[in-house]
Amino acid sequence: MFTERNLKGKVGKPARLEDWITTITPLTDGESTYKVTFEWDEDTEVPGAFLVQNHHHSEFYLKTLTLEDVPGHGHVHFVCNSWVYPTKRYKKDRIFFTNKAYLPSETPEFLRSYRDEELEILRGDGTGMLEEWDRVYDYAFYNDLGNPDKDPDDARPVLGGSSEYPYPRRGRTGRPPTKSDPNTESRLPLLMSLNIYVPRDERFGHLKLSDFLAYGLKSIVQFLLPEFQALCDTTHDEFDSFEDIYKLYEGGFKLPGGPLLDRIRENIPLELLKIVLETDSDGIAKFPKPQVIKEDKSAWRTDEEFAREMLAGVNPVKICLLKEFPPTSKLDVKIYGNQNSSIKPHHIEKNLNGLKVDEVLKANRLFILDHHDSLMPYLRRINATTNKIYASRTLLLLQNDGTLKPLVIELSLPHPDGDNLGAISNVYTPAENGVEGSIWKLAKAYVAVNDSGIHQLISHWLHTHAVVEPFVIAANRQLSVLHPIYKLLYPHFRDTMNINAFARQILINGGGILELTVFPGKYSMELSSVLYKDWVFPEQALPVDLVKRGMAIEDSDSHHGLRLLIDDYPYAVDGLEIWSAIKSWVEDYCKFYYKNDDMIQNDTELQSWWKELREEGHGDKKHEPWWPKMDSCQELINICTTFIWVASALHASVNYGQYPYAGFLPNRPTLSRRFMPEPNTPEYDELKENPDDVFLKTITPQLQTLLGIALIELLSRHSSDEVYLGQRECPEWTMDAEPLKAFEKFGKKLKDIEEKIVKMNNDEKLKNRIGPVNVPYTLLYPTSEEGLTGKGIPNSTSM
Repeated sequence: MFTERNLKGKVGKPARLEDWITTITPLTDGESTYKVTFEWDEDTEVPGAFLVQNHHHSEFYLKTLTLEDVPGHGHVHFVCNSWVYPTKRYKKDRIFFTNKAYLPSETPEFLRSYRDEELEILRGDGTGMLEEWDRVYDYAFYNDLGNPDKDPDDARPVLGGSSEYPYPRRGRTGRPPTKSDPNTESRLPLLMSLNIYVPRDERFGHLKLSDFLAYGLKSIVQFLLPEFQALCDTTHDEFDSFEDIYKLYEGGFKLPGGPLLDRIRENIPLELLKIVLETDSDGIAKFPKPQVIKEDKSAWRTDEEFAREMLAGVNPVKICLLKEFPPTSKLDVKIYGNQNSSIKPHHIEKNLNGLKVDEVLKANRLFILDHHDSLMPYLRRINATTNKIYASRTLLLLQNDGTLKPLVIELSLPHPDGDNLGAISNVYTPAENGVEGSIWKLAKAYVAVNDSGIHQLISHWLHTHAVVEPFVIAANRQLSVLHPIYKLLYPHFRDTMNINAFARQILINGGGILELTVFPGKYSMELSSVLYKDWVFPEQALPVDLVKRGMAIEDSDSHHGLRLLIDDYPYAVDGLEIWSAIKSWVEDYCKFYYKNDDMIQNDTELQSWWKELREEGHGDKKHEPWWPKMDSCQELINICTTFIWVASALHASVNYGQYPYAGFLPNRPTLSRRFMPEPNTPEYDELKENPDDVFLKTITPQLQTLLGIALIELLSRHSSDEVYLGQRECPEWTMDAEPLKAFEKFGKKLKDIEEKIVKMNNDEKLKNRIGPVNVPYTLLYPTSEEGLTGKGIPNSTSM
């Protein structure tokens, strides 16, 4: 404990925790409370921090410390939330500060050197392999995805540090390079996956269901993958009918017995096995029934549902207003030739309810889901593998009842004689019956495949998980735990580094689950790097994004200052409510600590954080002119609001709907293995005879379906100890009364939003909120129960 006596304060006499056993004992789950008696001098000021030495053989987790009966102050509370390792692991004693926030210039003199010293420890020295007890936050490129030592085909490009492959930075582990390539970091063996380094305080907690997520992903690869392969070998890797797929959720499917199944049961904890696959005593495995087929097994196939999911499904962030017809391409003409659309007025006018193209264009009633420019440069390479995909454009009409009607789908391939000769395109229009109806269903499936891949790689992984991690690293390196902005942002860092590290080990690595189950295959992460070139931080703010996509117009007379062009756009309607609540909370909080812009400019830690985030964390974009300057209170409010939105609500909207919508793979297939059947071919004749067979032989095969469903079931679950937006793990997270009141106001506002969402979902006029599949839009409903709920906004990007 310290008092203001000299620059480093007065250190009180040590107090010992006498009743903790000093021999090696295993850590067990649960919490314990201990009493310690400190000596108190009459002239001792209120303590500002305390030092801890652990003379035990094991680490322990220190949650809080409360000083009781402090003369003149009553209780003094310290929020710790940190693992403390034996003293031999540290060069300095562990320090824990009071939970009062101080700007650097306002920090009591006796705490300043400790504050600076703690940040130096967290920054590390940039050398060596990091161990579990190290508390170092540092940056590295994504150079640990490939394994060239195993096989040259397993090499992957380094992402980050080049103009060809820019990328956000990840947490450094310091593992040695591979033997074959000094620029590639060596990988941990699969069995060691859970040991990948992240600072210990960033790891999942003991009781967290996310521990099961980690074990679950490892188990899928290590134990279930051989089972699925064995199962699929006996059925030739195909589902024979839709009934076979429905059986995954209804009757279940029997896993092959024998030593492999025994190995699963021996190696996966029972609780986890129930999560990964519900199995009965006979080894019959069954997945939970996804919401999209709970009420109606065929409604997902309707045009209305296909379109509605662009506004209220798992990837509602890609649809745009069509501003020119026909659509044009931004790809370089010198490299890719003419990539403009071949859609003509006659393709769509028969479905415009008697209107002309110009009329609906001017009335802002034409919309597009455009996966053309992002995929065309990769098609030749992807299609040289077993995957066969197209670049796609889908045009839709906003109807009088507020729903969207698909008008046309354009599927394009590179010219066979060279990229510079442009695209070869085919245009498909809606049909219900006969072979034309079957072709239209296939066209929609190719679009769904593209949207699934872009959703998983860009909307989900890149635009939440990957871009958030540098914020976490920079904040821990440059903002003291005493800093008010650290206290504001801290809940939104929870588990992000851990889940990202584990993703690099099992999910997004070369040969990992993502490459196995999503159409770009080995080019998946490379493609996400190329599309990171388009990432602009200020455009991640929801209002800015909606205006950029043409989905809203700035209008001071409208609610939230925006007028939506589709009134019933559930993601935007609910999102703007959440955005506004976050912004009000951040504004109240920041204005309590910063009374003028000079205080922002003179805050050394804040400026160091923002500088390092831009120049190191997102270093490949450090020269971009769009970065906010961090020179005013308004800039700080905008930055923090945008970050909190991305880490919490944006992530929730693209993650927790995965199982409800994509748990039934035909609705959101991730692979296509055949091109569209051409007339006068055996494939075309087969389509006429048995369209469902052709559909199933085209989309995701059986093995990847089983893997994909097992994966997204884990990713879509809420843990038992989840902390949601408007909640904090510790109610006494700050000693400052006004921020606590503002936070309480924030929580009440979110409760009001929940009531609004329920009311809107019961309004039959709002057809996009429920749709033909009868799945209410709840992805931006703030709270949730544990499990697979399709709702809830956790504070952080933790899944």
